[in-house]
Amino acid sequence: MANIRARLAHMGIYVHDRDRMEHFYANVLGLMITDQGEGRAGMHLTFMSGNPQNHHQLVLVTGRPDTSGFNPIQQMSFMVDTLGDLREVHKRALELGATEMRPISHGNAWSIYFKDPEGNTVEAYLDTPFHVPQPHGKPLDLSKSDEQIVSETEAACRADPGFMPIEQFKQQMAARLSASA
Repeated sequence: MANIRARLAHMGIYVHDRDRMEHFYANVLGLMITDQGEGRAGMHLTFMSGNPQNHHQLVLVTGRPDTSGFNPIQQMSFMVDTLGDLREVHKRALELGATEMRPISHGNAWSIYFKDPEGNTVEAYLDTPFHVPQPHGKPLDLSKSDEQIVSETEAACRADPGFMPIEQFKQQMAARLSASA
């Protein structure tokens, strides 16, 4: 039997206010509506993507039940290309009602976590050229220059005994995956 290596392609979330959530994801993460329509049981589905290779990365589905303060979605993570993009997502999210903003350096990634207008946890992030064992979290000050952030992240990572360049980690991971096939 061949090993299967699944990749997360998209996710769907139930929403209370479809218009507000469409606006939020379009204006914070640059996702666009690719399709929408009525589904089973009268639910409306909005398909959104920011990648021409993916018809949808996020599906918003009306009919979210009252979960009495508990949200079963742990987080939705979206990759961006640069620290400048991360700063822009930070700014836009706050302007459009995001709460609980937390910028963090994981050593292997720079992330911001926040709650969307309906309380779902969203992460926007980009990878660094470093690897350290996870979990790893240090405060991230996005007001610093890219050069300062890279330098501080590298110093913090090199202080960790599990530090290695990300390419070395990827080679080790590829060897492990190959060995398990």
